[in-house]
Amino acid sequence: MRRWQLQEAKAKLSEVVKSSQEEGPQEISVRGEPAAVVLSAADYDRLRRKRQKLTIDAFLRRSAAVKVDLELERDRSPARSVDL
Repeated sequence: MRRWQLQEAKAKLSEVVKSSQEEGPQEISVRGEPAAVVLSAADYDRLRRKRQKLTIDAFLRRSAAVKVDLELERDRSPARSVDL
């Protein structure tokens, strides 16, 4: 990532933007400390995309567990008595 001093970035803004599109994010520093990053619109969109949220049901249907044949039985023993 190329680092630009703020004064240089202001003077060469079009070059900073072009570099962000061709080379990736461009860092802008103020008094030698990182202050901002210029991203291309494509990089920004990629970061903003929300990941698809899966329910547990959908997750399991997509997993390798789909191929496992399970035979589950419910425990039919009576509930234990509890003194309250």
